[in-house]
Order: sequence, then C-alpha cells, then structure tokens
Amino acid sequence: MEKLDEMKQKEKKVCLVTGSSGFIGRNLANKLNDLGHEVYGLERYVAGRTIYGEKKFQTVFADLNDHFAIKQVIHQVKPQVVFHVGALSAVAYSYNHPIDVNETNYLATINLAETCMREDCLEHFLWAGTSEEYGNQNEFPLFEDAPLLPNSPYSASKVAADIYLNYLIETYNFPATIVRPFNTYGRINDTHFLVESIIKQMLTGNTVNLGMKEPVRDLMYVSDHVNGYITCFEQPRDSIGQVFNFCTGVGWSIPEIVVNISLLLDWNGKVNWDTVPKRPNDIMTLIGSFDKAKHILGWTPQVNLNEGLKSIIQQMKDRR
Repeated sequence: MEKLDEMKQKEKKVCLVTGSSGFIGRNLANKLNDLGHEVYGLERYVAGRTIYGEKKFQTVFADLNDHFAIKQVIHQVKPQVVFHVGALSAVAYSYNHPIDVNETNYLATINLAETCMREDCLEHFLWAGTSEEYGNQNEFPLFEDAPLLPNSPYSASKVAADIYLNYLIETYNFPATIVRPFNTYGRINDTHFLVESIIKQMLTGNTVNLGMKEPVRDLMYVSDHVNGYITCFEQPRDSIGQVFNFCTGVGWSIPEIVVNISLLLDWNGKVNWDTVPKRPNDIMTLIGSFDKAKHILGWTPQVNLNEGLKSIIQQMKDRR
C-alpha cells in the first residue's frame, strides 16, 4: 500500500503556486517544474512589473480577493495541489496598512480556500503561515503547539487565516497543511530584508545603518524553505491536517550576523545602530524547533548560515 502511494505521488501533478512573482513563490514554482510537474504561477497583474530570474512555469493572472477571477482560474487550471504562498509579508508595512494586509493575507486566503474546496480536482492545499504568529515568547525553541501571540497586523492576518483553515480541516476534512517557516534569506534583488540589506551596504560602502541590536533570529536559507513545501507535498498522508515549523533551531543576534558577513567580505567599516525606526512591538527572539518535521517527514535543514551567506554574497557580487 505504501509503495502504491509513493508511485501515485511521483505521477505528474497540476500545481498552482500563488505569489509566483515573489521570492519564495518563484523558487518554489521553478523547483516543482524541475521535478516534472505541470506548474501554474498565479500573479496579480501589475503594469510594468519586472520579474528577475529564470521562469519555468506558465502564468495565470488574478487578484486573490476577486472571487469571480479566482473561480475562473481554479476552474481553468484545475489544480490538484495549491501552494498558497502569496501574501503581503513586510511586517513594518503592515502597521500603517492594516486593512490592505488583512484583505490580502486573510480574506484572500478564505476566498482561495473556499473556491478550491468546491472543485473536485483539489487533493492538497499547502498554506504559508509564518513564525511571526508566535509573537513574543519566553521559552525556546518554539514548537508548533506554542500559543499564537500576534503582535502586528501582518502576524494577526496570518493567525486569522490559520484559524479559518483549521475550521475547514475540522469541519469539512479540507486537505490543508499549515507551514510556519522562520526568517528566510537568499534574495538577490530585494535588499530590504536584514541579511540582504547588510550585504548590500557592505558591498557598496564603509557604513552600515541598522536598527536594534537585541533581536535574535533563526535564519533559514531559501533552498531549505522551498524543500519544506516540497517535502509536505510529496508526503500528503503524513502532512495533511498538520502544522510544521521549518527552521534551523539556531538563533543569531543581529551583531553576530554582522560579524559573520563582515568576515566573509573582509569588511572593516562602521555600523550605525538604532538608525532604522523601531516597530511598535517588535519580537525580540524567534528560534524554532523542526523536530516534528524531522520525525514525521524526515526534513532537516541542509544549509548552515556560513554556507548560505557565501552563496548569497557570491550571487549579489555576480549581479552587480
């Protein structure tokens, strides 16, 4: 029976990836294509948008909040598996745009899930939660059953979607998996995030401007993040109805990250702290446990921080 399930999973699947113009969505869609699946990327049409990097999949256009458009896309594509990673993910942005963020992250998730539930084709719905849902905690590492304590409009929108999907799972046996990835790095073109911002500033000058020193983060390289979704997808019997953290289990302070990058770049400039506006209620420490993913799915992170930093530094140098 297990061999039969394995053979079925290796069959080509029709996959829909939301947010395929974004960092994780683009990498995930390309990886699924490399594995031999029929992949469609869902994007919101934006005039003049430039997407960097190789694209190995077909694109369909719709706004996730447009019920009619999403219904058309689902009916047209008939996805067997939906990877819902599309979101407004900038935490700082969410404080000043709470309505926009909740419409995109929460209401749009309801629209997509409810539409998928009414199509006979759906076998698996993988949803991108976030480690930000845990908020400020006192005990680490964080396991999947830790209380959810959102402290921003972004994390609140994700918790709300999490609760709604659990309602669908419990009430209708909706075939969903909830994934909570921790801080991911590896962007080439978007340098607004911590690791990428530090590297860019060191590559282009002798001064680095940063915010607080105190936060500690569990940093995961993009390939490990993508492989988390792939592992859930390839083991539906074990992952459907479950919540999984994907992380490294190691916490790094901001000064430690700065030192690591400066050593790799042989950079000896000056760091100006507290030059970036503070968030109203920032999370001080986020360190996760991947024990559940390891024991149930066999997933473990493959790229340590030093290896990941070397890779992204080289790619950013090549791009420059």
